[in-house]
Amino acid sequence: MWILSLYGTAIGAGVLFLPINAGMGGLIPLLVMLVLAFPLTYFTHRALCRFVLEGSEKSDDITVVGEKYFGKFGGGVLTLLYFFAIFPILLVYSVGITNNISSFMIHQLGMAEPDRLLLSFCVVAVLMAVVSFGEEIIVKTMSAIVFPFIAVLVISALWLIPKWNGALFENISFSGVDGQSLWVVMLLILPTMVFAFNHSPIISSLAVHCKEQYGKDADKKASSIIAGSNILMLITVMFFVFSCAMCLSPEEFQKAKAENLPILSYLANHFSDMTIFAFLAPIVAFVAMSKSFFGHYLGAKEGLNRILFRITSDKISLGMANKITGIITFIVAWLVAYKDPNVLGIIESIGGPILAIILYLMPLYAIYKFPQLHKYKNFAQNIFIFIFGLITISTAIYKMFFLGL
Repeated sequence: MWILSLYGTAIGAGVLFLPINAGMGGLIPLLVMLVLAFPLTYFTHRALCRFVLEGSEKSDDITVVGEKYFGKFGGGVLTLLYFFAIFPILLVYSVGITNNISSFMIHQLGMAEPDRLLLSFCVVAVLMAVVSFGEEIIVKTMSAIVFPFIAVLVISALWLIPKWNGALFENISFSGVDGQSLWVVMLLILPTMVFAFNHSPIISSLAVHCKEQYGKDADKKASSIIAGSNILMLITVMFFVFSCAMCLSPEEFQKAKAENLPILSYLANHFSDMTIFAFLAPIVAFVAMSKSFFGHYLGAKEGLNRILFRITSDKISLGMANKITGIITFIVAWLVAYKDPNVLGIIESIGGPILAIILYLMPLYAIYKFPQLHKYKNFAQNIFIFIFGLITISTAIYKMFFLGL
């Protein structure tokens, strides 16, 4: 159940936007990503899980453990980073789902364009109604729909095979569609890749579960769960990404990015002759983004609840904190979904870099700083994670100063 829940948290909007950024760069970035995806995903999430596992109390989540390690101020900074690494992702899902449903109504159902204010309200209201049932229901719901989603993701990739062409293997270049160098292309892909395979919001819940269920074997069990989910992710996602890349040109991927649609919705509109695929693809995209919204809400709720406890000096009850968190999430997600900012821009500029701080740099610092974590030192793995963490964070700086975004 936990392997499927980790997979369900990760495989959503990120995967549906990953082929767009990756496809714009051509074959070379895709091959580099194929090599890097598993080690970057596994080592970083395992390190974050170990950080939480070493908390003194079995029930301690990442926000509580962070405060015990770094003190009140440092723990507060970590909680803020954790929240702002996850909360923008919820906003990405609210935008993506709203755009997906709007596109489906216009292109597949032949309806007039819906009122965006009302549509975004209904979308976010339904999502928040589901998460209001609690963590157990969320995990069970995600687990139940993951197997069908894996099947549909693979079937979608197979369905695209008749549309494959050899353009990806022609004129193999070390530059992207705009003449950018390979390094710049990879720089822009990395945050999307980190986001696409990211399941950090549920790692804290996994660590708490393993501490309570497996005691001294918690690390071994958690590591095997993370590895199993990551292998499943790599096989299904990279097959899907390559299948998409084989049937569109870099220029068409650039158009998909401009339209702010997940790849399945763009393909449904692009290949209108594939009637069944055109109808089913947006539905798959909706399911994928919805289940990831549920998983990421667990992490966002952890972070915002901890902020509320800190502001009120722990005088607020957990039930009241949950209600306030739900109301704030609903209002902000609704407004952002209505405004429709560029999804890939949010991922590249905010989500990816902040996730890299939480996933790549913070656990490494803790491993070398605190004696109870010294047993996890591994120089080769750690330097590998450190370098790619810095590269991912540098993307935001590059976009800000060189691309003017």
